[in-house]
Amino acid sequence: MSYNKTASITAETINPKVKIFDYEPCGEIARHAERLEQEMEKSPGSRPFPEITYCNLGNPQALGQRPITFFREVLSLCDNPALLRRDETRMLFSPCAINRARKIIESMPGRNSGAYTNSQGIRSLREAVASGIAARDGFPSRPEDIFLTDGASSAINLSMQILIRSQEDGVLCPLPEYPLYSASIILHGGTMVPYNLSEDGDWGLEIFEVKRCLEEARIAGLTVRAMVIINPGNPTGQVLSVTNQEEIVEFCRKEGLVMLADEVYQDNVYVEDRKFHSFKKVARSLGYDENDISIVSFHSVSMGFSGECGRRGGYMEICGFGDDVMDEIRKVASVTLCPNIGGQILTSLAMDPPKLGDGCFENFMAEKEDIRLSLAKRAKTLASAFSSLEGMTCNRVEGAIYAFPRIHLPAAAIKAAKAEGMSPDLFYACRLLDATGIAVVPGSGFHQVSGRNKATGTWHIRCTILPGEDKIKVMIPRLKEFHESFMNEFRDRS
Repeated sequence: MSYNKTASITAETINPKVKIFDYEPCGEIARHAERLEQEMEKSPGSRPFPEITYCNLGNPQALGQRPITFFREVLSLCDNPALLRRDETRMLFSPCAINRARKIIESMPGRNSGAYTNSQGIRSLREAVASGIAARDGFPSRPEDIFLTDGASSAINLSMQILIRSQEDGVLCPLPEYPLYSASIILHGGTMVPYNLSEDGDWGLEIFEVKRCLEEARIAGLTVRAMVIINPGNPTGQVLSVTNQEEIVEFCRKEGLVMLADEVYQDNVYVEDRKFHSFKKVARSLGYDENDISIVSFHSVSMGFSGECGRRGGYMEICGFGDDVMDEIRKVASVTLCPNIGGQILTSLAMDPPKLGDGCFENFMAEKEDIRLSLAKRAKTLASAFSSLEGMTCNRVEGAIYAFPRIHLPAAAIKAAKAEGMSPDLFYACRLLDATGIAVVPGSGFHQVSGRNKATGTWHIRCTILPGEDKIKVMIPRLKEFHESFMNEFRDRS
């Protein structure tokens, strides 16, 4: 008997769409950091730093953010309902957590956190999310419009599945972008239509630029179906003004575009002159209802004061889609059976937290405010540190969890990067990692303005503000020492 010895699958025979996109936050820098970590485990002291500081990802608890006590207590009780029958539980858990856990357990299929649920999520938990949205916005929200999801990422992927029919369908996305969007659009067979944010305008969104990009896409034969807005911004850290949001709502309504509102950093706002407002609230405040504009908004428990990114909890609220479309979305959601129950529970807790008068309210608010104030301090400290370096400028971090400084690199550094087959920002990031153990993401991974980098010699890096205050105090001198050495080395070669 003869056998076909040819490999069943090779890099040449996999789905070509998989090879097109990149996801740089988990790309070359992350892989190199892991290699260095393994090397340091085998040979302690082999590097001039004691550990890798992973500033490439928004991973709050890995970088020291403490979980919210109320959330963890409720989760623990929901996973171990037998604890509710033990006397010592009342000494270990707050009455708030015990009461909330009892209520949630009653709503779980079989009163068990290991069961499948409705594919949209447990009804009572969706009711809690809808109640939280209504309290936030001052406008009604319906549990029928809420889909609990495994983080915001799965909700975004589901939305692209529904919207994209072929390569002739386009989706407007900001540049710099969070690369989940380009990846999802490519994988679902669509075309990304980029629009540029204005760095000189604090990474603001200029409607005339979006109009230009929309018109060019339509001339090219694309049917542009939706517009992605990330507010607060990732990787750029801006918080849109209400006036700017109103312009975007009017634009999408006029052009018949579905608004895809990425609002996962809504609890991360650090400056007094900016406030978060959901796009749904802005649209309703302008007098537009679900018959006037379609909005899909995304949120998760990964960031903000929750920081529970490994729990994979989130939701999307869909407004302005017909019943027949909603039925199809439910069908697609049912393919994965259901989102994980732990994530569902956390999402409900984040949107319906302890209220004034609850016994655990003061402790909850104290923990939440400590996290917010510390993040605000770290955002200001890192942005100032980057701006103090030669050839580097950094807009203030108004929200989200990243600084996105711009670097003007010497010509010799750009030439050296080219000789090693790297983009200059990746070259800089690799040298930074080797010298200091600080892992950042090269800005080209977020798809900068086309041609601008080469024309100006300026590049970017993204660095999370999440390391603790003590760790940042250690990071900054290392960063400054490295940057001065790097600039001197390549200035002397120019």
